[in-house]
Amino acid sequence: MKIAMLHWGFPPIIGGVETHLTCILPELVKKGHKVSLLTGTADNSPHAFDFFGAKIYRSQYFDLNWLFKSGFQEVDDNVHDVVYEFLNKVKPDVIHAHNMHYFSRYHIRTLEHYALAKKIPLVLTAHNSWTDKLFLDLTCKVNWNKIISISDYISRELMAVGVPEDLIVNLHHGIDSAAFSPGKASIKTLNAHRILKGKKQIVFNPARMGLAKGCDITIEAFRLVKNKFPDAFLLMSGSGNIIDWGLSQNKDIAFFMSLIKHLDLEDSVYLNTFSIDKEMPDLYRLADVIVYPSSVEEPFGLAMLEAMSTAKPIIVTNSGGMPEIIHNDVNGFVVQKRDHKALADKIIMLLSCGELRKRLGDTGRSLVEEKYTKAIYTDRLIKVYKEVIDTYSPGRRKVQPMAVREGDLI
Repeated sequence: MKIAMLHWGFPPIIGGVETHLTCILPELVKKGHKVSLLTGTADNSPHAFDFFGAKIYRSQYFDLNWLFKSGFQEVDDNVHDVVYEFLNKVKPDVIHAHNMHYFSRYHIRTLEHYALAKKIPLVLTAHNSWTDKLFLDLTCKVNWNKIISISDYISRELMAVGVPEDLIVNLHHGIDSAAFSPGKASIKTLNAHRILKGKKQIVFNPARMGLAKGCDITIEAFRLVKNKFPDAFLLMSGSGNIIDWGLSQNKDIAFFMSLIKHLDLEDSVYLNTFSIDKEMPDLYRLADVIVYPSSVEEPFGLAMLEAMSTAKPIIVTNSGGMPEIIHNDVNGFVVQKRDHKALADKIIMLLSCGELRKRLGDTGRSLVEEKYTKAIYTDRLIKVYKEVIDTYSPGRRKVQPMAVREGDLI
């Protein structure tokens, strides 16, 4: 098949969707398919390049950070030209958009018109849900041939706003279980981050730095952990390049640094940005306990699979799709959102018992190999593609192509 994908970001822009794409694009190529991605621009990245056989094309008109600064003004014709040029070049059998259902009517209108005119199936992966009219319209009033949800939680959110159940297919993410494998951290990573050498009782918070990810709760919990384990060390993974149209990340990080200083934890916390493919697996290997205490409804959380794949126990919150994957005393623990005491108690329990850590970690690794590898995910995705191609019907939902109306953009 020839597959055209579209998303707002790709590394060096880092986030859950971007990480997911780096995993599945090469796997689709490996299985014999031609894959192309249209995405946003990024500093020091070429406008067209090869990524393990997948063709990547960048455009300023898919750069959300720039689009929001411009207010989406006078971009309609440019978006049309960029999308049509890309799709005409690829000549896809299927068009697959990622998270394009809550930002811009211009982009979706162009995709929908092209798909209908060329009779090409249009697939959406909903990596998230949103709470505004734009989300409702771009989810429910577009001729999607299939909507892939990344968790049961997202499926319920979609059905709650009126998406027909038979239009939705739930595909939990997969992971590169060879890259994220158990073992020891490389000397190269330790040399690059010498502060980690010799550290024991490491608690790792791999989420991008933000209040929504509960990083403040991690810091508050770690203060209690230090009372029990004075030598414990907190490792926090920052995010350099992200889609941050609200410009909130720097403000959040400033607060976290103040909180660390206020709680007298400066000598016990290391916050830095890390290479997702070269360093992040090593950081999981170094850690004793992984924490991901999201304060909002987390659609999925790739950190769960990364922890499980490296045979590490993880503590998550009862947030969104995470309890679908993590189960108490099976492969980790689930605590209430924004409860730093409950989080601290579970960290202390795990640091106190190596046998418990090993049992939960080994179970997690087995579950990944059974259910959550990138090969398993990609096979399921290909099945979706074949189904929408074989059963294509442009008038299936009897929805008229959506028109852009003044004032509809956010």
